[in-house]
Amino acid sequence: MEQIITRFTDNDLYTFTCQYYILSTYPRAEVVYSFFDRNGTAYPQGFAALLREHIDAMRQVTITQEEIDFMRRKCYFLPEWYYTFLRGFRFNPAEVSIAQDEAGHLQISVQGKWYSAIIWEMPILSLISELMHRLNGDTARYDLQLETERARQKAVQIFSNGLVFGDMGTRRRFSLAHHDMVVRVMKEVYASQSWPGTFTGTSNVWLAMKHDTACLGTMSHQLISFEEIVSGVFECNFNVMKKFSDVYDGDNGIYLYDCFGDKVFFGNLSKRMAMMYKGLRVDSGNEEEQTEKIIEKYKSLGIDPATKQVVYSNGLDIERAIGIHRYCAGRVQDSYGVGTFLTCDITGCKPMNIVVKLTRGRITELREWHDCVKISCDKGKTLGNAEKCRYLQTIIETEEKA
Repeated sequence: MEQIITRFTDNDLYTFTCQYYILSTYPRAEVVYSFFDRNGTAYPQGFAALLREHIDAMRQVTITQEEIDFMRRKCYFLPEWYYTFLRGFRFNPAEVSIAQDEAGHLQISVQGKWYSAIIWEMPILSLISELMHRLNGDTARYDLQLETERARQKAVQIFSNGLVFGDMGTRRRFSLAHHDMVVRVMKEVYASQSWPGTFTGTSNVWLAMKHDTACLGTMSHQLISFEEIVSGVFECNFNVMKKFSDVYDGDNGIYLYDCFGDKVFFGNLSKRMAMMYKGLRVDSGNEEEQTEKIIEKYKSLGIDPATKQVVYSNGLDIERAIGIHRYCAGRVQDSYGVGTFLTCDITGCKPMNIVVKLTRGRITELREWHDCVKISCDKGKTLGNAEKCRYLQTIIETEEKA
């Protein structure tokens, strides 16, 4: 077997920033993550066993001194003790359960201490994606020269149109090799001349180190989804904002706000938190509508929206990002994180539509389990126990009408 993931930091930065947050706030928490394939893919027979082999191989993957030194330079907001923790951390394949039914559908879950289980999201997704593209014959048909030129053309289009732009494509990439090429080409094109746009880097820590660029990412929906079982749907955003800002002392100040819809978030966004955070990330809903809501909220708090960053990341391609940029017209500091369209937009290839999401949690091993859910501004992104989702949607709608 040719092992695909051999580098500990071949993972998104938010895995590490969230892991440190968890160690600082809920070190005894236990969770369950579940795999969802939105396309209902029938995987080839034997795929579960193949994936199991790759997951088990990650037991030997540990962080290197080179990786630690890079993170020290680029991730100044993480304390020295956290790197001591990472030196001793090991992937635990026993946390991952994999099964496949007769129709070929996969059932995957991860269960363990939250600070440990969180490490598996990106490896599971990127392994499934790359293995499927190999088995489908996509890898055999891959034309490196053609795809490199397409990546260059995309980079020129991005930077010539003034986009502030970064790669967020680890989870559903075509392959590590293709992902590597895309980051390299983006950096080369950006460095080739002066552009109105900006290359902000990549969310993948290993590739950021390899290509000596910035690594991107701050937090994820799972922090809010877990907090809901602790403090309720109407207070979870405020409490995560406060705890996250306390943990990072104001760094990593882009907040992903849509875990329970925009109305829940904007309903209790305080001026103090709005001023403390650098900006917001739009990951669902119509971008123009969300932009107007963000601008209106900042203005209502006496804050100039033009001083705030808004990161757009909801399944964008370049044309859509350019359209949003023109719509914003300097009213906010717009920037863009693009994933699949960069790392799996391959000629003749259909990208996967897969996610791993937090579905259960408890704050210590002595407490009861609760369902963790996500209620998105996009109905297709709502995930978790359907009965709980319906219940929360009902009380949110009741609150809106009150």
